[in-house]
Amino acid sequence: MTAEDDLVAGVRAALAGAGSISEVKMFGGIGFMLDGNMVAAVSGRGLLLRVGRDACAEALARPGAHPVEMRGRTIAGYVRVDPAALGKSALRGWLREAAAFVRTLPPKPAKPARTARPKRKGGRK
Repeated sequence: MTAEDDLVAGVRAALAGAGSISEVKMFGGIGFMLDGNMVAAVSGRGLLLRVGRDACAEALARPGAHPVEMRGRTIAGYVRVDPAALGKSALRGWLREAAAFVRTLPPKPAKPARTARPKRKGGRK
């Protein structure tokens, strides 16, 4: 089991009683959604958490926390936490805070299941 697998298992365990949690492949890892809104994502870069804009500065002051950057742009309301800074109790605390913020958001309706498109005969031209 890799460190990333251990982190995924820890997130699953911590969010087990949090409500309607689903998992989605995203950001090169696994995203954890609460009522359709992302709470956290685990990838090789660590743990991505949605803490909200108001709590972001305070979250970034904690050990191992960094701003989230995508395509050279900082994403407000999200932090990335290094796996080395995540003991069991720290992980649960981060996830508790992220879930509390996400519960303030309106639930997103479930997306309908995608159907496979028929394959073209003869390939592309």
